[in-house]
Amino acid sequence: MTSTDRDLQDSLRDSLNRERAHHDLCRAALTAMIDGAQEQVVTGEDVSASGADAEVLGHRLRSQAKELRELPEGPLFFGRLDFGRSADAGDHSGQRYRIGRLRITEHPAAPPLVVDWRAPVSRAFYQASARDPQGVAVRRRFGWAPGSRGDSADLTGLEDEHLDVPEPEEGSGTDVRPGGIVAREIERPRVGPMRDIAATIQPDQDHLVRGELALSVCVQGAPGTGKTAVGLHRAAYLLYTHPQRIRRGGLLILGPNRTFLSYISEVLPALGEAGVRQSTVQDEIARRPVTGADEEGTAVVKHDARMAEVLRRALYARVSADGVTPVVVADGSYRWRVETAELTRIVAAVRAEEPPYGVGRERVRSRVVRSLQAQAERRAGPQPNAWARTISRARPVGAYVDAVWPRVTPEEVVAELLTDPRALARAADGLLDTDEQRALLWARPPRSWRSARWSAADLVLLDEVAGLVEHPAGYGHLVVDEAQDLSPMECRAIARRAAFGSLTVLGDLAQGTTPWAARSWPATLRHLGRPDAAVVPLTTGFRVPEAVVTLANRLLERLDVDVPAGRSLRRDGELAIRRVAADEVPEAVVSAVRHALAGEGSVGVVAADAEVPRLREALDAAGIDAAGPDQLGARVAVVPASLVKGLEYDHVVAVEPAAIAEAEARGLHRLYVVLTRAVSRLEVVHARPLPF
Repeated sequence: MTSTDRDLQDSLRDSLNRERAHHDLCRAALTAMIDGAQEQVVTGEDVSASGADAEVLGHRLRSQAKELRELPEGPLFFGRLDFGRSADAGDHSGQRYRIGRLRITEHPAAPPLVVDWRAPVSRAFYQASARDPQGVAVRRRFGWAPGSRGDSADLTGLEDEHLDVPEPEEGSGTDVRPGGIVAREIERPRVGPMRDIAATIQPDQDHLVRGELALSVCVQGAPGTGKTAVGLHRAAYLLYTHPQRIRRGGLLILGPNRTFLSYISEVLPALGEAGVRQSTVQDEIARRPVTGADEEGTAVVKHDARMAEVLRRALYARVSADGVTPVVVADGSYRWRVETAELTRIVAAVRAEEPPYGVGRERVRSRVVRSLQAQAERRAGPQPNAWARTISRARPVGAYVDAVWPRVTPEEVVAELLTDPRALARAADGLLDTDEQRALLWARPPRSWRSARWSAADLVLLDEVAGLVEHPAGYGHLVVDEAQDLSPMECRAIARRAAFGSLTVLGDLAQGTTPWAARSWPATLRHLGRPDAAVVPLTTGFRVPEAVVTLANRLLERLDVDVPAGRSLRRDGELAIRRVAADEVPEAVVSAVRHALAGEGSVGVVAADAEVPRLREALDAAGIDAAGPDQLGARVAVVPASLVKGLEYDHVVAVEPAAIAEAEARGLHRLYVVLTRAVSRLEVVHARPLPF
């Protein structure tokens, strides 16, 4: 070893020791912050001026203390910015900042020991480059031992980028892939729930994460480009940047299923944001338990956008002023009267305003009362509010409102539509053909809607009518993942909940697998009520190796969607395609799993749903413990192809692609999903010809 090498090693050792000491200081400061937050809970409740103030303040302080106590263990910073003394550095000239997932300070007024990754100054950590240093002289990244719980001894490496050094000339062959520490973080084994990417966000991802609150955006992300992580980090960024506005309106994360939600559940808490609602569209619209099932053709009709107009007609067909008689209300010795012509005009005027059904009903009532009140005031002068309330509750007024604008539940409207061919024909006239109407009718009509067996598709109908009766409470922002699989009617349900908020829409048209999956984003965005939202493509992947992306792109050419092909910056990874005899498939899968277990990371065996029991039996017989997709942290999982979307494994064994492709109408899209779940190695085991 030369003296120069020894000097470099000594310098690295000194730098690591200084950073470890700073981390110990940060750990002590965080402990003091947690203890201080708990003390504030006690003192804050005592000093409040009133009981109500104490309750509000106490709730806020308890929430803050709880969030600090429940922060997941781990390193407190992952990067550092050293600003130079150039004009570009501005107020940060000569300053040094460590970047982490949470702001840490020894005192609220003291300079932070760690700056939150969402703070404005942290943007340079993700965006600065040699071409545009943004005042940064050195960007440092820290390497932590895998699985570190935040012990300073786990800080094992650091990597400096000197951005004040002139950039190499274009064409010099400079590698654009992430540096060593970032690459190792991206590529390290995937076991357990999804991790946050705060340490590895790339510039194009950062632009999306830091978008304005009022901006709705649609991210068309190729496999492995981190679109889900981008959506979750955007949620965390908005909560940090607009805490009052977001918490007042609420923030909702919508995923495709509960397995997926379990997989992503730890990302936001790791970023310091607890208590964010994470749900599915089905859970959000579940007015009734799902106890029935539809054939695919029936479900397709129910999810069609035309059903919105069918339901609107069915609901408002109940509104009619035909055959009404004058309203006469006794008031002491007086009798106030509203004639038929005026009553008819009232109903027509309210209908023309197109309010929610429930609001329209009350408008009719209030206008009848207003007409009666005008008569009373002409004769006896101004009437008190109590008089108007009494008249509003008078039996003749209530009977008239019930007759022309009857009270109704969504269940009554939908049940009548699905059981009465004549009512359906009137509502669907010019919208649905005879076969589609026949498909909608229940084969065995229940005695009443209370005994109906509601299907999952019926829930979107119920929600549509509920939205016509009364607008639902909305959210300040919604993150909608796997949006390509949403039906038009599901999109409308989401749009109602985002009427006064914004959307982050995430998906990949190539991965659309439902019968109603989107073929284009403009159509989906119209149904979501955001036709002007920008569609931003993410095509550069860091998760899926190049060999796997190349194979998937061969299949992409056969799919009926117009999306750009993905590319990968990862030159590592393996692809193996193994053909065996039909009766040798289970044995070949066992062999592939054993080979994968010889290395690090998780193993996912993915097959057509019907093949899963046979493969699980083969693995059990071989002494390999295989879990299901919902058992996070298991080393080996056997996953039905229908549930693998959004998940990832270090090693994927894709079994009999032809069977996956044939299992459903959009089976090739499902296969595209399956092939792109591998982080390190993909092995395809097949007996039949490959469909790509």
